[in-house]
Amino acid sequence: MSSPTSSAALETPSQTLGQALFELRQLQQLSLAEVSTQTKYSIPQLEALEQDDWEALPSGVPLRWMVKSYARVLNTDADALLALLGPQQGQAPKVLHTDRRQGADWGSNDRPLYSDAAPRSWGWWLVILILIVVAAFYALNQGWIPEDWLIFDWLKEFRS
Repeated sequence: MSSPTSSAALETPSQTLGQALFELRQLQQLSLAEVSTQTKYSIPQLEALEQDDWEALPSGVPLRWMVKSYARVLNTDADALLALLGPQQGQAPKVLHTDRRQGADWGSNDRPLYSDAAPRSWGWWLVILILIVVAAFYALNQGWIPEDWLIFDWLKEFRS
C-alpha cells in the first residue's frame, strides 16, 4: 500500500534507487537510525544504499531483501523500487516467463530448477551400518535367525 507522497517520489524517470529511498525517507521525516532499527540493517549499509554505492553492498537476493525491507518501512511499492535496482547495477530487469507457449526466450543463462544433490556425508552411512549390525546381533541373540543360516562357527556362540 503506497501513500500518495511515496508514489510521487518514485515517478521521476531518471531517479536512481538511492535518490528515491533518500527522498521517501525525508518525506516521512525518518532518520537513518529509525530505519536501521526497523529494518535491522546497519546505518552504513543504509547510507551505501542511499548513495548507490554498490561496491559496499551485497549483491543478488540479499540486496533485493534489503530494498524490500526498506520499502516496507517507507510504506511504498517494493516492486517499483526493485525495478530501479536492476538498471542501477548495470543489469536489465528480469522478466519472469511462466508459460512456454507464449514464445518465451529461454536464454543460455537459465539454470535448472533443481541442481544435483549435494554430496552426502559418510557419517550417515556409518550410523546405518552400525544399526544394521546391532540389529543382526540382537536377532541372533534372541534366536530369530535359524542355525543353518550361520555359516561361521563364531556366530553360533552368540545364540542363546
